[in-house]
Amino acid sequence: MKLIVGLGNPGSQYAQTRHNVGFRVVDKLATQFGWQWNEHRNRAVLSSGNIGPEKVVLVKPLTLMNNSGEAVGPLVYWYKLPPEDILIVYDELDLPVGKVRLRTNGSAAGHNGLANVLLHLHTRNVPRLRIGIGRPIHNRMDTIHYVLGIPPTDERILLERGEDRAVEAIPLIITQGLATTMNVINVDPEVEEQRRQQREQRAAERLRRAAERQAQQVQDQPPDLSQTQEE
Repeated sequence: MKLIVGLGNPGSQYAQTRHNVGFRVVDKLATQFGWQWNEHRNRAVLSSGNIGPEKVVLVKPLTLMNNSGEAVGPLVYWYKLPPEDILIVYDELDLPVGKVRLRTNGSAAGHNGLANVLLHLHTRNVPRLRIGIGRPIHNRMDTIHYVLGIPPTDERILLERGEDRAVEAIPLIITQGLATTMNVINVDPEVEEQRRQQREQRAAERLRRAAERQAQQVQDQPPDLSQTQEE
């Protein structure tokens, strides 16, 4: 069994904010599989079903973001799950907007919702899927107003792409495992395309130099005197 926890704030006023990325990802996943949010337990709303043979429970804590662990901790205890069977999905200030990264453990890095979850689980060895929301362009905007703000249209497009990529990653995590998925999800398509082009350019350059060396060797060869006709 896997527990997929999307972090966010309950209430329609928060639904489209940057801070509610985690809620939107699990909502999209539930919609994709046709699952209903029809169970309440330990201050959280749940949606569940199967991905392959694996039982999967999606979770949206009904506490405020900074108290998420008060809902997640009792659920983990109820289901008797080890940390590796939990996945926390949340927004990340230190990633560019829409970028997605998967990690198996680590600190909360300043994210209060994740910090509260780790506090109640008594471990940092909890897998997490982070979706980048970037940092405010204007230094005068404080972090709280930024994360609780609704992004403009161009930023929203990038953020939705990141959410969709996270939705694609979760079934892969469940069916293929964390290590395999990290090799896929932690590679940016744009960066990978640049690397591919660079590899092709290097290969073409090697072929060009080899051709030049071969041509130079032909020029440097002495004439074959055995072919000279006798008078």
